[in-house]
Amino acid sequence: MDARTFETAARRWEGLGPYYAMFPTRFADEVISRHSRPGDVVLDPFAGRGTAVFSAAHQGRISLGIEINSVGWVYAKTKIDAAPADAVAVRIAALGDVSNSFSREADSLPNFFHRCYCIRVREFLCAARATLSWQVDKVDRTVMALLLVYLHGKLGAALSNQMRQTKSMAPDYAIRWWAERELDPPDLDPVAFMVSRLKWRYAKGVPDVRGSEILLGDSQEQLPLVADTLKRRRKRVSLIFTSPPYFALTNYHYDQWLRLWLLGGPPTAHRVPGTQDLRGRFENEPRYRRLLESVFAASSSTLSRKSTVYVRTGSDPITLDATVAALRSAFPRHAVDQRKRPYTRPTQTSLFGDSSVKAGEVDLILTRE
Repeated sequence: MDARTFETAARRWEGLGPYYAMFPTRFADEVISRHSRPGDVVLDPFAGRGTAVFSAAHQGRISLGIEINSVGWVYAKTKIDAAPADAVAVRIAALGDVSNSFSREADSLPNFFHRCYCIRVREFLCAARATLSWQVDKVDRTVMALLLVYLHGKLGAALSNQMRQTKSMAPDYAIRWWAERELDPPDLDPVAFMVSRLKWRYAKGVPDVRGSEILLGDSQEQLPLVADTLKRRRKRVSLIFTSPPYFALTNYHYDQWLRLWLLGGPPTAHRVPGTQDLRGRFENEPRYRRLLESVFAASSSTLSRKSTVYVRTGSDPITLDATVAALRSAFPRHAVDQRKRPYTRPTQTSLFGDSSVKAGEVDLILTRE
């Protein structure tokens, strides 16, 4: 996070959602401002937590995003379409009213949860997991987004025992770490805790970001629908701004297993059923290449004649080569400019014991006048 203050609604909402491998918000603001104009359509087919989507919407563009991970989608959708604060507060209180009826579910959770959360928090989270219709209801989705933010983090600043906020730790590791340091979960009232966080988030209101959308699903399936919608509205994309997954860098589902549990997944750090295909795309080179080729080819059909494609990618050979090849194939009439972006500070992998020097990233800027 840069040195910005939180004195506007946009600054309070832009960072909603700790997530592994994120666009810096200032970087997104600069790219959007430089390569598009108010009223233009901006597309991000690998939206993550929606930093580019939010930045474009906040700057008066029509932004469209697609995200396959439900954690990222909940964050991104809430940033561009948050429910009123009063309604969110009422829903949080209602969860507190029924949480006692989830004592059996709370007791039956694996040992990790007992060491991570006090009983009142476990019951509250079980109630939220069972009753929030986050996929279809704006109020429920906003409540869920705020819960995901504070589900784990620093002791006293989150609902959990001491944990990293960005990435869910492995249960056995976390239990050993807590035991060695004699750390117990904080005994707190989850309703009071969440309402206090709610007041801070809404203190400056909500951003005016009308006219934008983010879809939950696979870009290969969603992009044809996006293209059809734009065609009916007689709109074309002026800027594609995205960062695809880097080859074999991380598994977004494993890294977010605890938040995915709250969204209905299993209470373990094992890979979520049905995501083996995702792992294959990100860690099997031929399938990874086909993924990038397919998504960028489908994206090309949405572009206006005078357009820009701005892609931030990794500089490791497989990721960079696959991305460049997919872009050249999908956008043959665009000129390609490569700009190296070396890391200027330790990467997030240093938080988990990997302090080796990383090669940095590369910005690929494709333009057609």
